[in-house]
Amino acid sequence: MTKKRIVPVIGIVLLALILSGGCYKGTTLDLTQDLEITEDVSFAGDVIPIFEKSCSISGCHNSNGVSPDLSSDKAFNTLTNGGYIDVSSPENSLVYEFVSGKRTPVMPVSGVDPTIAATILAWIKQGAQNN
Repeated sequence: MTKKRIVPVIGIVLLALILSGGCYKGTTLDLTQDLEITEDVSFAGDVIPIFEKSCSISGCHNSNGVSPDLSSDKAFNTLTNGGYIDVSSPENSLVYEFVSGKRTPVMPVSGVDPTIAATILAWIKQGAQNN
């Protein structure tokens, strides 16, 4: 192959790679696909620390902040009575949709964290118990 033929071929290949990378942008990722938690998840031991670190102590979702109140003493009742949890369809639970980026505004405000999303989803799949 001559040099004149190689240059256009390389250009076409590079253009195809660039354009195919752009197709990824509109897809939705299942953040928990490779991060499924199979061990028991405790509300007090696993979920509340997430809320304390990412939601209530930051000043957003506490008794003086934005609803829902996710402070440790109110979080369970707020989530269960407020319609944020759907144990029959965990992936459609509002709290999971916010932390997985499927619903806006994405929570926590620092961005989607696959570990947080997987922990919340596992807790809901396990029955969303106050344990």
